[in-house]
Amino acid sequence: MKKILASIILTASVLQSCDNEALTDLNKDPNSYYTTVPITLVTYAEKQMSDYLNTPNVNNNNLRLTMQYWQETTYLDESRYDFITRKVTNQTWTYMYVRVLKNLEQAKKIIKDYNPTASEAATWPTTMKNQLAIIDMLQIYAYQTLVDTNGDVPYSESLDVDKYPLPKYDDAATVYTQLISRLQADLANIDTSGQSFAEPYYNGNMNNWKKFGNSLLLKLGIAIADSHPTLAQSTCQTAITGGVFASGADDCLLSYFADSPNFNPLYENLVASNRNDFVAGKTIVDKMNATADVRRSEYFQLRGGIYKGGTIGASSPFGSYSPAGQFAYEPTTKGILLNYTEVAFYLAEASARWNIGGSAATNYDNAVTASFLQWGKTAADANVYLTANPYDATNWKKSIGTEAWLAMYNQPMQSWNFWRRLDYPVLAPAANAVAESNNLVPVRLQYPISEQSTNPTNYAAGSAAIGGDKLYTKLFWDKF
Repeated sequence: MKKILASIILTASVLQSCDNEALTDLNKDPNSYYTTVPITLVTYAEKQMSDYLNTPNVNNNNLRLTMQYWQETTYLDESRYDFITRKVTNQTWTYMYVRVLKNLEQAKKIIKDYNPTASEAATWPTTMKNQLAIIDMLQIYAYQTLVDTNGDVPYSESLDVDKYPLPKYDDAATVYTQLISRLQADLANIDTSGQSFAEPYYNGNMNNWKKFGNSLLLKLGIAIADSHPTLAQSTCQTAITGGVFASGADDCLLSYFADSPNFNPLYENLVASNRNDFVAGKTIVDKMNATADVRRSEYFQLRGGIYKGGTIGASSPFGSYSPAGQFAYEPTTKGILLNYTEVAFYLAEASARWNIGGSAATNYDNAVTASFLQWGKTAADANVYLTANPYDATNWKKSIGTEAWLAMYNQPMQSWNFWRRLDYPVLAPAANAVAESNNLVPVRLQYPISEQSTNPTNYAAGSAAIGGDKLYTKLFWDKF
């Protein structure tokens, strides 16, 4: 862990083409160290978070393959769950701990140490609280991502490399409880009448950040629905009462640019790299073909007049199968951190589980419709689809799980969470899956290889605590 944190402390990299307003702190003092550095750190961290969640780079994030949305054309290792050769989780930890969490932590320190000018003194306490709330919510999102990827991870000792060069692994369930408490405190500190700073996601709009915080709280609550149902229900109810996303206008997105290095990582890996490494996966294409799902035209491109997916784990030549949709070949496609479609499915699940937040059938319809609208289709298109694929209260996990998987096509991390929690759709393992997978679709990623050599005692303790550092070891919240 020390090697990971010490190797790359990135405090000056920013979106090089980002407009000046997005990088200008609210306090407006161009000579102040504070007005430039914190927002630079936050901007960098937001971009790195979005890059990680959206990239298809096999060195960094292979969840599009794991969730059988895509299939590799030539090099098949990652489709078959070999994540060790390329040390994929090393990169996950570098993204989350170093590029996101460490930079956000440094921004917090600078904000707390800042001495406001006389003209700022009256409003500074509110501004500071809002800025710290934004930063902390981003950290909470990053920690949840780490827990949902690995299980027990460094948390309490994770960001002070000088004091804790070899941090312990914290119990994942306890981390979740603490994240929920932290987030509730952040929401209590938000003052929507106050100011913050012009970061890239919401340009500092605290009304939007409050909706984001409540939606993230809903996400945290739903995740532990099977492992901690009482806390889960109360957390979800608090989030819904507080006000979650209500339409696509609330989406938390990162705007990418047309020029390197700030275009969408999909474009970077599919176009700028001049490579044809991926085609559509047979699992999702066959499912959508069977229902004549009109989202196919956005998800994939035709090949020989049809939509055709490559067999998961098998060689699938690029010229023989459908490529990803045009969205993946556009440099400015926005990166998704959290959107209404995802939140709408959480609402449907909360209704199905606990009868809160409205009718489960209505929320299911809203979630599916949100997906259609997200992909440029119409409410009428969604209605036709819903008539043929209605909500089934007798097997709500199948209804919600299957439709969430279809809807989360460009949000593979969240799709993985839905699938592990609800166990739908039923996914067969890849052909010729590596032995380490136990011939199962992975339900977690193994810890970074670097931890075995640099932090062996805590690595061993963390591995033992979760039941073994295996691809098939279930997380604490993945109960069924």
